[in-house]
Amino acid sequence: MPRSQPLSRIPGLVASLAGRSPRTEDEPDRPRAAVAVILAPDPDSVLLIRRAERENDTWSGQLAFPGGRWSPGDSGLVATARRETREEVGLDLADAPLVGVLDDLAPRIPHLPPILVRPFVFTLRRAEPVHLNAEVSGAWWVPFDTFLAPGTYRAMEYRRSGTVVRGAGYHLEAGVLWGMTERILTPLLELLK
Repeated sequence: MPRSQPLSRIPGLVASLAGRSPRTEDEPDRPRAAVAVILAPDPDSVLLIRRAERENDTWSGQLAFPGGRWSPGDSGLVATARRETREEVGLDLADAPLVGVLDDLAPRIPHLPPILVRPFVFTLRRAEPVHLNAEVSGAWWVPFDTFLAPGTYRAMEYRRSGTVVRGAGYHLEAGVLWGMTERILTPLLELLK
């Protein structure tokens, strides 16, 4: 008897996203950025990157979603998310369904730039191979079940430039996913429950 594939949870997640209104901030003088939260089935996964180690990059070396700052050539923040994804990991999201927008976020640590980040959720039919540029040192399709496994989400401590940050994060094989990326991912994963 052939083994059956588990049903994807992505359609239910998409339906939950359609039923909610994201909190957006209207602060025109504040720098803006966008990230792409890219989902793919079989197994249900999300694409994560590791930012390359670069001097003067506040998020250097951290796990994140593809994305970056809005540029004047971008028609809007969703265009920023698509452009940055194409530049950083070589995925063209022009035809990928945009299935949701999550709440705008700002960094909570005082020494970080006062930027507002808008997360856009896209789906792909399958996990596509990625091609990294110099801003990215690694990328992985991480299954939802990895994040949801007991003990993965737990306390963490981060030290940098004399600052100690304590909180919670996802302890993954690639490192600890925390901060703004955790604040984007956790509410998304809660929609699976």
